[in-house]
Order: sequence, then C-alpha cells, then structure tokens
Amino acid sequence: MILTLELLLVGIALLFLISIVANKFSERLGVPALLIFLVVGMLAGSEGPGGIPFDDPVLAQVIGIVALAYILFSGGLDTRWEQIQPVLWQGVALSTVGVILTATMLGGFAVLVLGFPPLAGLLLGAVVASTDAAAVFSVLRTARARLQGNLRPLLELESGSNDPVAVLLTIGIIGVILTPGTSLLAVVPMFVQQMAVGGLLGYGMGQVVVFLINRLKLEFEGLYPVLSLTMVLLTYGLTATLGGNGFLAVYVAGLIMGNSIVVHKKSLIRFHDGIAWLMQIVMFLALGLLVFPSSLLPVAVPGILAALFLLLVARPVAVMLTLLPWKMPIREKALISWVGLRGAVPIILATYPLVAGVPNAEAIFNLVFFIVLVSALVHGTSIPSVARWLGLATRRLSREFEVDPDTPSELLELVIPPDAPAVGRQVVDLGLPKGALIILMQKEDERFVPGGSTVIEAGDTLLLLTTDDLAETIRATLISGEERPGNVVTTET
Repeated sequence: MILTLELLLVGIALLFLISIVANKFSERLGVPALLIFLVVGMLAGSEGPGGIPFDDPVLAQVIGIVALAYILFSGGLDTRWEQIQPVLWQGVALSTVGVILTATMLGGFAVLVLGFPPLAGLLLGAVVASTDAAAVFSVLRTARARLQGNLRPLLELESGSNDPVAVLLTIGIIGVILTPGTSLLAVVPMFVQQMAVGGLLGYGMGQVVVFLINRLKLEFEGLYPVLSLTMVLLTYGLTATLGGNGFLAVYVAGLIMGNSIVVHKKSLIRFHDGIAWLMQIVMFLALGLLVFPSSLLPVAVPGILAALFLLLVARPVAVMLTLLPWKMPIREKALISWVGLRGAVPIILATYPLVAGVPNAEAIFNLVFFIVLVSALVHGTSIPSVARWLGLATRRLSREFEVDPDTPSELLELVIPPDAPAVGRQVVDLGLPKGALIILMQKEDERFVPGGSTVIEAGDTLLLLTTDDLAETIRATLISGEERPGNVVTTET
C-alpha cells in the first residue's frame, strides 16, 4: 500500500484517539497516562503491530523539548503563588541538591554494581536524576491523588524546576567524556549562569506576556491563545540563546502569568491545559516509537536493579538529607521520597549521548527507558495508596458539588496558608464581598458548613460559591490581604 498524506493523517489521528481512549481506562486501572502513551508508541513502532519506522533521536529530542516547554508553562500557569511560597526553599533545595545527590548515588551504584566506567555511570545517574514535570502534574492533578497541605505544590515546584540541574550535569559529563582533561567543575559557573538567566528572563517574559495580553486589545478572542503559544516558544528560544535554561524560564513565565490579572485568563488556562495534554501524547508517542522493545530485554536485569536502587535508596536518601534543615513530619518526607516519578525528561536527556556519539550511548538509552517504565508502573500506580497509608490523602471539597454551567456561579476552593490575613479571624469578620458564600469548610478530617463565629486557621480548606468576577478579589482578601479588582479569575475547581 502506498503511503499517502490522507493515510498518514488517518494514522496520526488513530494514534491520538487510541491514546485518549486508553487514558480513560488508565484512570480506572490506576495506571499513569505516560505509561499508556509510551506503550501505545512502542506498539505503533517498527517492532509492534503498527510497523511505523522511527529511528531519529534528533527529531525525538526536538519534539520532546518543545512539548516539555508547553507542559511546564501550563504547569506554572495553573500554580498559585500563595501555594508554593511556603515551600519555595524546600523546592529549590530538592531541585538542586536533591538532584545532585541522586545522580551521585545512582552513578556510584552503576559503577560498583553494574560495572559501568566511572563517567558513564555518572552520566546515567545525571540523566535519570530529575523527576518529570509532565508525569508529576498528570498524576497529582487526578482525583485519585489529592494530597494534604503543601505537598502537591512542593512536589510540582520540584518537578518543574529540577530539569536545569539534570540538563547541565548531562551536558557537562558528555563534554568531559568527549574532551578528556576537562574538569566537571567547569559545570559550576555554567549552572549559575543558566539558573540566573533562566529565572530573570522567565520573570521578565512573564511580565511581557501579561502586558501584551492586557494591552493589545486584539479584535478576535481566538488570537489570545495564539499569542500565548508564540510567547512560550519565544521565551524558551530567547533564554536558551542568551545562555539561560529555557525550561526554567517558561515555568517561571507561566507562574507569573498565572498569578497576574489577565484578560481571558480562565479560557487561556483551559486552552493551555489542553495543549499540555496534546504535548504529552505527542512527546510520549514519539519517545515510545524511538525505542525497540527487543533491545530492552538485555537490560532487564540491570534495569530492574537500577530502578529499585533509585526508588528505595537514592531518592529517599537524597530527600531526607536535603530536607534536614526543615522540620517536616517523617511521613511527609516519606511521601516526597516516594513521589519520584521519572518520565519524558530522562528519556529526552538520554537522547543527548546518542546525538553526541558517546560510547555506550545506546545501552544508556535503553537502560533509562527501562527505569522510566518501572518508575511509571510502580510510582504512578501506588501514589494514592501510599498517601492514604501515610494519612496524607484528601479529597477536594469541590468534588462534592456541581454547579450548573448555564449560571454565572463558580466554585472556588482555597487552602489557607499560615501567613494569610484570614488566620485567627471569624467568618463574619472576613470582609467577603457580597455574592460570596462559604458553603463548606474542612479542618483536618472534619467537614462542615461554617457559621459566622467559626474561626479560620492555617491549613483550613474553604469552598466558596461565588461569581466569575469576584474570585480574584476573594483570593486577594483571604490569602494576601490586598484589595484588588476582580474582573478576571482563575478558579481551582
């Protein structure tokens, strides 16, 4: 049969449709979406029923980088600053010190147990050292994995900001392997530059996006999503060109935009959520196509050993050591240790040695792919159960109610941080605007409808019935103590 454009489009559409339908069943089975997409890609490949030939690591790398940029931007866009502010430094520590410790320990294991040369072992550790934003976002934002307190913001902050360290370690070690005599210490100034430039440009470009969306006054509403898509690519490309980390920049830009007053914010958040899902499917399908299932069999035993060491030793030890300066309950540290999902980022980084022609690059790629499959299968399916076992699982209050979509009413769910002005005040004294009503409240494990004399405490969850134009004002009043115009909102229902 001659492959025509029409047949190609039908094939692509069928792959997408199969991935979407399979994801529906994955929710019921408790299997993370990334595992489904990867398996579909492998089945569609040259060694599967699909028979699609794909052996281009450069193209797969490009697809992965672009897709991850949009996924990180969407993750930042849907993250509230008041949620991550209390865990900012813990997240930064996990995304830097935690990654370095994980890479070092796994590298040592690869050398001592798997027989890797020292630099090759350290390269393997660097490639799989970071948690994956796409995997963490998709698992933690499902109904099955609702976590108490600041655990979700901390884990999402870590996964959204720890890629730069893994990227720099990977590139630095590849440089040392290909250029004997080069010192790994040369990575240190590069790391400082990448983080500084990435953070600053991300903040600046985020402000530029907000300015453009609010001031351009485009004739057609459909152009606003196009503008935001364009700015994501511009942010990543400009940052990378100027020596910064583009992944960090797009995440920060999304965080800035998501916490600013922006016209059409709700529709933009929903649009980018859809784009993030599309990018996940495209990215994982491409990475699944790139691997040959037959090549995984020879690395099954070392892959299982490396995955178990990463899951049971390297990640927990790195988390415990990194979080020593902060007083956190041991069960929270245990859950953070367990939510070490590996996904697209390690596989994308594993294409770097392939493209650079590093010795043993193919073996490293296959081993990394196997580790990701084990992590997705073990971590992704067990996080809700482990959270419940540790007593750290919760359900969102908004799931108890449904709002008629034909009315202007909105459900707004807020978790009160320790430094919020609402802490210690009675409901009657909160100063909520007319049209806002607290319909449900949760204190620890107790849920009830609050009265006027109910005192708000740190960690309380409030579910409010309000309207689209008041939610931002309510959020500012309860969380930040500022009176701001509330014509545009982002709800968390």
